[in-house]
Order: sequence, then C-alpha cells, then structure tokens
Amino acid sequence: MGIYGAINSAVSGLAAQATALENISGNVANSQTTGYKRLDTTFSDLVSGGGAKQAQQVSGTTFATSRATNTVQGDITSVDVDTYMAINGAGYFVVTKASDVVDGSTTFADETYYTRAGDFERDKEGYLINSSGYYLQGFPLDPNTGNAIGDNPAVIQIENQPLAASATTTVDYQANLPRVPATTDYDGTDETTALLNASVGAGNVAVADETDFLNSSISGGSTTIYNQNGTAMNVEVRYAKTANDDGGAVSDTWSMYISTGGDATTAWYDVGQIQFDDTGEMTTLTAGAMGGSAVNGTGDGFTISSLTIGGTTATDVEFSFADGSLTQYSDKDGRASSVSLDPDGYPAGELIGVAVDASGRVIASYSNNQQRPVYQIPLATFEAEQDLQRVDGAAFAATAGSGDADLSGGGQILAKKLELSNADIADEFSKLIITQQAYSANSRIVTSADEMLDDALNMVR
Repeated sequence: MGIYGAINSAVSGLAAQATALENISGNVANSQTTGYKRLDTTFSDLVSGGGAKQAQQVSGTTFATSRATNTVQGDITSVDVDTYMAINGAGYFVVTKASDVVDGSTTFADETYYTRAGDFERDKEGYLINSSGYYLQGFPLDPNTGNAIGDNPAVIQIENQPLAASATTTVDYQANLPRVPATTDYDGTDETTALLNASVGAGNVAVADETDFLNSSISGGSTTIYNQNGTAMNVEVRYAKTANDDGGAVSDTWSMYISTGGDATTAWYDVGQIQFDDTGEMTTLTAGAMGGSAVNGTGDGFTISSLTIGGTTATDVEFSFADGSLTQYSDKDGRASSVSLDPDGYPAGELIGVAVDASGRVIASYSNNQQRPVYQIPLATFEAEQDLQRVDGAAFAATAGSGDADLSGGGQILAKKLELSNADIADEFSKLIITQQAYSANSRIVTSADEMLDDALNMVR
C-alpha cells in the first residue's frame, strides 16, 4: 500500500490546501468589509494503520478545517457619521432582518443575529440599518428616569414626532446690585437722587410714569421663558432702589419689576421688595403689587402665579435667588453685575439629528436645543463565540455550541468609529505563497507516485 498510500496522502494534501486557498481568497475579498472576521485554516493529520509504535507507522493523510478569528479585533478608524459606531473589546451588536413590508411599514423576522459591522444609518422610517441590511436593536429608555424598559431589546426606531413643549417653572436668577445705582437721575453726589422717582409712586408702574421710572431704575437683564403651549415670552427685569439704610429700622431696599410687554395702562409690574443688610446679603423679601408670593430663607425668591407679557400668560413662574445669588455689594459702575437668568422650559422642537454617545445610548436632537436619550444599545457576548454560525453580511447566529447571548456585558461602544476587517492583505499573500508551494509539492508527489507505478508495471511485463 506504500505507493497507493502516498497517492492518497498527496490527494488529501491537495484537498486541504484547496480549502486553505478558499479561505485565503475569501479573506482577501473581504479585506475592506466592515466588521469582517477572517477565517484561518487549521491542518490535522489522520494516522494510517500500522504497528503499535511509531517506528512501524507512516505519516498518513491530512484534512483542513476553518478556524474562527472572532476574538481578533480589527483596526478602528474615525468617521464623520454620527450613527456609526465600533466596539472596543468583546461583544456584538444585536440585529435582525426585515421580513416584509405591510401597508408601507417594515415588519421584522423572529431571528436574532449578531455583528461587529457598526455602519448604521437612519432610514426613512427612522430605523438604524447597516449596509448589509441588518436593523439595530436596543432597550427603550424611560423618558423620565432614563432607565431601560424591559429585558428584551427591540428594533430601534426614532420617529419624526416633535418633542412637546415644556413650560418654564423656575428662573434661576443671579445678580449683584450696586449700593448706589447709576440712574439717569443720579447727580453723582446726593444718593437720594438715585432712588426711585417719587412721581412713579408705589406698586405697578403706569404707562404715563414709564419715563420717570426708566430714568430712576437700572436694568436687571432679560431672558425668554415659555408658557404651557411653548409660546415664547420675553422677560425684561429692572430694579429701582426705594430706600437707603438710615442706621436704624430702615435697610437698603430695592423693588424688582418686570415689563408688561406693551400693556395699555401698566408698563411695569411690581414683583416685590428686597432688603439687604450692611454686608450686602438679602434679609427680607416682600411680594409686590402684581400678586404672587415671596419665599424667605432657603430657596429665596418670588413666585408669580399669573405672569402676562404681551398678551401671553404663564402660570406659577418662580424667580429663584437660592444660595444668596442676589446681593448688594458696592460697584463703582453703579450697574447690576454678574447678571445671569437661567430659565427651565423650552418650546416644541422638530427632530434634527440622531447620534450615539460614549455610553452606547442613541440620542435624539431637536430644533429647540434639547437632546433626549431614547435607546440603550446592548452588546452580546458568548461563552464560545468561535462556535457562532457565520451568515451573510459579516454577521453571526447563535448555536448550541456558542451558547445563548449575554446582554449584560461586553466592551465599550465608540461613537463615530468603525471597526475594519481583521484580514490583512500582506498576511494573506504570505499564506498564499506557502499554500501554493504546498499544493505544488503535493501534486509533484502524485506525479512521482504515478511514475513509480508505471515502473512497477513495466517490471511485470
């Protein structure tokens, strides 16, 4: 059986090298495929019959099997697409395929697949789909808590539904009022001329008295707030000093005003009075003529139950001076300094973009400068990922050998990145040279064995 065994071994070598060549060609073909995992080739020997020790045995045949490289990460490159992502470390994106389109809407297959190809983009229905046609899955996030909802990922869909408006409830206010305001009326020496003009009187400022009011008050800044349906309201604040500390019962006292936005009779609302001690810290707040309430102590501020500006009304708006953010320290310019008005609330907004952040959350951005995390992207890991079944599109399916997917771990998701193929052309060409030489050598053995058989047959003749 020596010559026939040699032919058999050489033929098995030809078949094994052909398998290696097939893997090499596939790796080279997919050297630019996003998230592709190359297949290497492993050769194993089959021992032919013979004696009980190696001296009585011969080499036998060989066979080739494919070896997965799922754990070998490809290079990661930066891209300019907000929804592209890569995985640094272990894990796979959880995806599925479309099964049909019913009444213009896509339906999905029950099968779940796993991929490292993160070139996802938003389609016309709001789904995130990669170039191989796989749809990304994730956990929906609760809009109030930001926590994931449920244990099973769903196909991610970010629809074009507008973000509803949110009414302003609090304006965090910070400012320092000067000890002597540099009003138009102030003559530069007599501090009483810097006080509110007596012609204005107490309470709300009438339209007829607006000029005197402006000449005897200073600006306190402005901002935009929103009412319950998202209508914008421009809030303009002014302050007028109404009393100087006389060293006795009277403290430095200011009145806060808000513009009515063009009311026919009232030009400025009297929000309330603020007293300061000798150190420039607030002591007492008193609600003014416009209505509302004053909060003294922790969380100092004014709450206005019904604020109407330019015909638009907002309810329960608090101007907060918490943590002593309103002070009266001497200022040579005589103007309100360090002024900051930071309101909450926003108008309704249209969806303008979708991105992925560093924690693997899908973020929806709206035209009102608001952002909302809408999905958490899980990563699937396996006990034996080398036993995953390869499917089209650089994806895999779970098998009994790989075990079920674990969605609680994995590596880190990198936004605006892509993982390239882990097949290197230079390495594959090196393998190709060795494979070609081995194939030629095996074919030479077949030729030599055939010549030896001819010689044996010629001996018989």
